[in-house]
Amino acid sequence: MTENSNIEIYQLDDGVTEINVKLENDSVWLNLNQLVDLFERDKSVISRHINNIFKEKELDKKAVVAKNATTASDGKTYQVDYYNLDVIISVGYRVKSKRGTQFRIWANKILKEYLIKGYSLNQILLEKKTKQLKELQESVKILGNVINYKALSNDESVGLLKIISDYAYALDVLDQYDYQTLEIRNTSGKELYQLTYNEAIKQIDSAKKAHGNSELFGREKDDSFRSSISTIYQTCNGNDLYPSIEEKAANLLYFITKNHSFTDGNKRIAAFLFLYFMERNGILFDENKNKRIADNTLVALTLMIAVSKTDEKDTMVKVIVNLINKNN
Repeated sequence: MTENSNIEIYQLDDGVTEINVKLENDSVWLNLNQLVDLFERDKSVISRHINNIFKEKELDKKAVVAKNATTASDGKTYQVDYYNLDVIISVGYRVKSKRGTQFRIWANKILKEYLIKGYSLNQILLEKKTKQLKELQESVKILGNVINYKALSNDESVGLLKIISDYAYALDVLDQYDYQTLEIRNTSGKELYQLTYNEAIKQIDSAKKAHGNSELFGREKDDSFRSSISTIYQTCNGNDLYPSIEEKAANLLYFITKNHSFTDGNKRIAAFLFLYFMERNGILFDENKNKRIADNTLVALTLMIAVSKTDEKDTMVKVIVNLINKNN
């Protein structure tokens, strides 16, 4: 490992690989050569992975790349691209090497510890923000339950990490509104398109044919799916119980996942109709034509719902709404 690397990898006596990340100014920034050192692959391989990350719009290049003046061995100063921790994680889940495997093992281990143990905040903030932190801790606990529920694939792990990253802005929201719980704000207002039971069944049948699913896929066990659709349009004293597009979308995802209405495909159908509902109401993409919620993040959210308890519904819905609203 080079002297200037911000990441060191070493092996303990018991053979467990440890990766220590050294933070500078609350972030990690590595250049291409350091990434090559970290993952022990050719520069062309790492460059290809980085290019694909931006090509597939997994990350916004402007947000994760910074140029730094670096003095080379020839004594000259060059402008060098440095990549932040988001890029490092993404490359780590793409690269095929022994070191890449070590990194993924580490990432899953740290992810589990982070989720279960929670995040560290100073004592003053803990005292002042008890209600807000309790709500965030509940969402983190649900994330932790996913780890205990099943072994995660690479995409699912990336999705969970992305939820942590995207949801972190909620801390700023809470800080701006002292002594309030996490709120549903900056939503898109009343929906333009209403999803009907018949339309939903039609879309499920189309998905079944298009993707070659089994005969059991989308086969209803009872009337609970019809109930899931109608519930998001419930009113109270003439007012919508879930007034915004985001709230309806979040509850649609929650109800379909939780009701287990189908013999097969409950999570896939829930995720698919969630995206379909958002697309028909014009909120699936942001102003830059990027999906407001990445596919692997949606997978992770659906898993969170599946393992969550009934009394955690409000927390789950707020997490989803705050991930897909205009602020994110």
